Amino acid sequence: AFDLDTPDGIGAQLDRDRPEVVVHAAAWTDVDGCALDPALAMRRNATATEVLAEACAARRADLLIVSTNEVFDGSRTDGRPYEPTDTPCPGNPYGASKAEGERLATVAFAQRPGASLGIARTAWLFGAPGRDFPSRILDAAERARAAGEPLRAVGDEWGTPTYAADAAEAIVELLAADAIAGIHHVVNGLFATRADWAREVVTRAGLEVEVVNVPSSTWQRPSHPPRWGVLAQTPLPSGEPLRAWPDAMADYAPRLLRAAGIRT
Repeated sequence: AFDLDTPDGIGAQLDRDRPEVVVHAAAWTDVDGCALDPALAMRRNATATEVLAEACAARRADLLIVSTNEVFDGSRTDGRPYEPTDTPCPGNPYGASKAEGERLATVAFAQRPGASLGIARTAWLFGAPGRDFPSRILDAAERARAAGEPLRAVGDEWGTPTYAADAAEAIVELLAADAIAGIHHVVNGLFATRADWAREVVTRAGLEVEVVNVPSSTWQRPSHPPRWGVLAQTPLPSGEPLRAWPDAMADYAPRLLRAAGIRT
């Protein structure tokens, strides 16, 4: 295991296991926690990534880092998704720590040529296990219905909901094709607001609850997510992009509803 708080032992693990490629999916993803302790966020998401990258580069082991759309601040107003060629400009401590991790890993591999570094950015992940956005929306919708109230959902944040199973398959495809080098935006197709996504969940659950748009300022949080967090899909080795997020939700919905005890 790679402990983000004590990363210095990773070299010994690499010497023991001698992997050809390492996928670094560990991160401190509590965005509000990162906002409350930016220094800890940097240690866990940037410094630990640097230690791992230096260890991999020294042993000529390829490294694929899973990163986030929050390396961008979301201030873009031209309606274009963020491309891998766009310069990171994080707007919160979580995004800053992940962007710094990307930068430090890039420096480490540039200093020791011979292995490949890849960065796979994704966004708005959903899927088992864990308390994902659809699960939380179902709980909130049930409470709203019981209270005879509409479900309030944020209507001024846009992103690319991405099924974790699809993202994992895309990463496997990159590995299998020896095509991890560079920056990849691994997200499902199309984009949505949080409110759009909530409506999709409520509809699939067959719940008669009105979903109303509210601004993100309705709830005060330590962290401020990007208002426009949409990533442009990058081609996979097969040449096919990931499917649209509503299609992925259709596959995930039966499992989601079973876990929630909802029959449709």
